Amino acid sequence: MEQRNLFLAIILSVGILFGYEALVGGLFGPPPGNPQQTAQQGQQGAPNNLPQPPGDSRAPTAPGVTAPGVTPATIKVIDRKAVLAQGDRVMIRAPRIDGSLLLTGARFDDLTLTNYRETLDKNSKNIALLSPQGSNNAYFAEFGWVGQDLDLPGPDTVWTANKKVLEAGESVDLTWDNAKGLRFQRTIALDENYMFTITDSVSNAGSDAVTLFPYGLVSRTGTPKTQGFYILHEGPLGVFDGTLSEIDYSDLQEDGKIEKKSVGGWAGITDKYWLAALVPDQKTENQSRFSHYRDNNTDKYQVDYIGGALTAGAGATITNTTHFFAGAKEVALLDSYAEEFGVERFDLAIDFGWFYFLTKPIFYMILFFSHYFGNFGVAILLLTVLIKLILFPLANKSYKAMSRMKKLQPEMKKLQERFGDDKTRMNQELMALYKKEKVNPVSGCLPILVQIPVFFALYKVLFVNIEMRHAPFFGWIQDLSAPDPTTVFNLLGLIPWDPPSFLMIGIWPLIMGVTMWLQQKLNPQPADPVQAKVMMFLPVLFTFLLATFPAGLVIYWAWNNTLSILQQWVIMRRMGVKVS
Repeated sequence: MEQRNLFLAIILSVGILFGYEALVGGLFGPPPGNPQQTAQQGQQGAPNNLPQPPGDSRAPTAPGVTAPGVTPATIKVIDRKAVLAQGDRVMIRAPRIDGSLLLTGARFDDLTLTNYRETLDKNSKNIALLSPQGSNNAYFAEFGWVGQDLDLPGPDTVWTANKKVLEAGESVDLTWDNAKGLRFQRTIALDENYMFTITDSVSNAGSDAVTLFPYGLVSRTGTPKTQGFYILHEGPLGVFDGTLSEIDYSDLQEDGKIEKKSVGGWAGITDKYWLAALVPDQKTENQSRFSHYRDNNTDKYQVDYIGGALTAGAGATITNTTHFFAGAKEVALLDSYAEEFGVERFDLAIDFGWFYFLTKPIFYMILFFSHYFGNFGVAILLLTVLIKLILFPLANKSYKAMSRMKKLQPEMKKLQERFGDDKTRMNQELMALYKKEKVNPVSGCLPILVQIPVFFALYKVLFVNIEMRHAPFFGWIQDLSAPDPTTVFNLLGLIPWDPPSFLMIGIWPLIMGVTMWLQQKLNPQPADPVQAKVMMFLPVLFTFLLATFPAGLVIYWAWNNTLSILQQWVIMRRMGVKVS
């Protein structure tokens, strides 16, 4: 009975680990206290307010209000550098980003992250986050105003800038006059990281009051290649009235449009590590929209918002301030923006999941240790020790129970030999033996069950947090977020042969498998020969399965097994149990 329970516990662990995301549609959704995030079905009943002429972007509108003009859709795709060479631009030069702002439309369409490269190779290209319309995979942001029967700046408007370079900690002023009494000014400021502050003002020199609605949009051309993991969301997302909404590209293709109303909040498009997000005024109600349409057989996605009405009387000026984030999803940075600008749940741009309450603290503990020791791998080892100390009383109790079970194995074997043909009688005798010796067979499963949520949380940290990307350990592990690059099937690279992916069994997965086998040897062995054979096969199975997991996770598992073996060995010695 007790071996069956242990066996079932391990099978359950494997099932949860590798099957849960397929059944539920993603490990760890929104954090506790959040309503369940949903991919909305686009049936909120709001009026269809898309401008009819298709273009590279579609400005949102309020009921009865026309949108600014849009650029014609038929655009020949050319090289990115060639596109950037066209039109006047304000250069962006900052320690962490490099790019330019197109004065035609005042568009954010050229942004490169100077601190991040595509691969570990130091000569590889920096991450190009935003790209201009007309290039492959155009990705850009626009801001402006919409109003009724007014000449407003749009995608074709050429703004005048007061300087040619925007640097971190500074701002640039853009102006445009419609020659009909309205003067538009836009001040764009950049901080030391990835946040732009856009302050729009409209001065009315006419004799009649005008009512305008501020808007912002992020437009993306083409469906990007995603990781394809259920545990990670990539695509449109946002927080509306405190609730996280994540929308898959495929769902948006099917629905066409999804609308949300919210006071404050934010919305954007996320990749695994990068984010482009609109952060409107956090004190006003905004109408946000996710939309998809096809243009020249190309998928186009847009996330936008429209703010509340602002009226400028004769001789008056109205002002609206919004923010635009375009950069790497660094946890501490997103938290600082959330506090500085009052952006609710901005950290949910990182897919922490249902175990948010566990995943985020684990990340911060790893970050704390890494600051002191300069290595995320060492930080994972120290975190493992800390977790073992926290769970020490429970693990101690469990290992004592397992030691008692191992001590009873000779008696259990006698019962098996005596009642082997009568399973019911044998189970009755086993239960009587447990009761006599005061042994709880289930308690031995607790160490396995307790570490499952910790394992999941650490997996999320390694998989979704950019701080782990390209973070080295020692030796051949140069990226803790990637699998161990070695394999024994080509003698660790000595044989010039690239094995198929299922044979990429590196050194750390082997170490993990050996530690799992050693720990299994300390546990009570199943009386059933079939179960014993299956249990002996589990370390091999886990070695192959975990070989594809991030190296940091495999290192954690191997180190955790080693500490458990030491703890269990000491307990068994103290209880007089033979260690075999």
